[in-house]
This record gives sequence, C-alpha cells and structure tokens, in this order.
Amino acid sequence: MKIIDLAVTIENQTPCDPPYMATEIDYWEHGKGAKQIKDVFVGATDTDLPQGLGWAIEYVRLTTHSGTHLDAPWHYHPTMDKGRPARTIDQAPLEWCLSDGVVVDFSDKPDGYRVTAEDFAKYFQAIGYCLKPLDIVLVRSGAAKYWGTAEYLVRGCGMSRDATLWLLEQGIKIVGTDAWSWDRPLGLIAEEFARTKDASIIWEGHFAGIEKEYYHMEKMTNLDQLPPYGFQVACFPIKIKAASAGWVRPVAILPDLIIPECE
Repeated sequence: MKIIDLAVTIENQTPCDPPYMATEIDYWEHGKGAKQIKDVFVGATDTDLPQGLGWAIEYVRLTTHSGTHLDAPWHYHPTMDKGRPARTIDQAPLEWCLSDGVVVDFSDKPDGYRVTAEDFAKYFQAIGYCLKPLDIVLVRSGAAKYWGTAEYLVRGCGMSRDATLWLLEQGIKIVGTDAWSWDRPLGLIAEEFARTKDASIIWEGHFAGIEKEYYHMEKMTNLDQLPPYGFQVACFPIKIKAASAGWVRPVAILPDLIIPECE
C-alpha cells in the first residue's frame, strides 16, 4: 500500500492568500515554553527543568479556508438542495469522505479557463472511466506549480455551474482542486464581470451547491503523482462547530482496486 499526501503545508504569512486571509503563526520554542511551565509549577527554576527548557507550542491565527480545506454547503449559501438548511462542516457525512478517487487533468487549459460539463464528459470517455456515485473527483487545474507565490491566486482553470452540476448528477458528493478556488480565479472573474456585467459568472461553481449538496477541497497538491484512477481518497475534515469549512489532510491510498468498466 502506498499513501500520497495531498495537502499543502500551513505556513506563516504565505503569499498564496490575499491579505485579508493572512495566516499568522507565533512559534514559542522550548525557552519560552519554560516560562509557561514555571508559571504552572510555582517556585520551579531553570535548574528544575531539562537544560532549563520547557515545552514547545504554537499560537495560530487563520481562517477555516486557509491551507488545504473542505468547504461545506454553508459556505455557499444558507440553503442547499433548493431549500433545505445548508449543512456546516461538522455535519458533513463522514461516509462520503472515504471513497474511490479519480483525477481529471485539465492542467493544459489556460489560466482562467471555464471548465464545462462537456469537458468532463469527454475526459472520462477518453480515459475509459465511468463515474459512479460517491467517487471523489480531483482536478489538476494547472495552478499547483505556482504554490508558494502570489501568482497562485490567478493561475489555473475553474469549474462552471453546469460542470459542477453535471458531476453532482452522477452521484458525486466530494470534489477537489489544486487551485485556490473551485471556481476560476476570483480576480479574473471580477475583470470579466466588469466588462460584461454578467452576474451568472459570479462564484458559479460554488453557488451550484444551492441546487445540490456537495463539498469541495481546495489548495490540494501532489495530484500529478496519482494515476487517473485505481486509488482511494480519505479526506475527513476537522470538526468545527457550525463552520463553513474545516482543515483537512487528504491522502490518496493506492492498493489493488477493481475498477468498474463501462458497459
């Protein structure tokens, strides 16, 4: 069995997020940790501790959408499935978070390309794979190689409303991308909206969740190390009360699997 890590590393002040989402990590190493221990054990001195050192601890300030994370329907809208209350991340069905995976390689598409339902249908036909309910579909967007730079925010293709709904109609509940967003880069959509005033393009992939419940992972990595299919994905989110997303460390598990054939 081989396991491949599909999560990026949460870092201090990464340039991969806009300023309003900046991550801050305050590292308290063993010397500073000794002070905390001495505050607990009143009267203790440095000579009472191994080499005068205490514990290491970190204080982290970040959003639920920092690093690799799983978005819940509550992120998209207060309702899902055309009227039902949208589920938050602590309500995500865990049975959906462990399933067979399939990689769709759209990394050859230009930045800002709007992926359509037809693009997905043609791709699965080309690789000879028939989607089945609860498959986890992971998209190589072309953005991954820019991780760690400000360019990451404007790189990669993104999913349209009809492409997202097409996947959901096949019984898909969880999808993922190695881009910053499931949609096209927000800055590029904003530029297009400024020209056209076409409101249908605003966050259209996310807003598809108003019609049908689904969850998506963003800021994934190492999708280029996976075969098109023949593996499983585990992506259990951190359980944050009433939150719109939860951090996740998805992994691909490559055992011997039986792949369904098209009829």
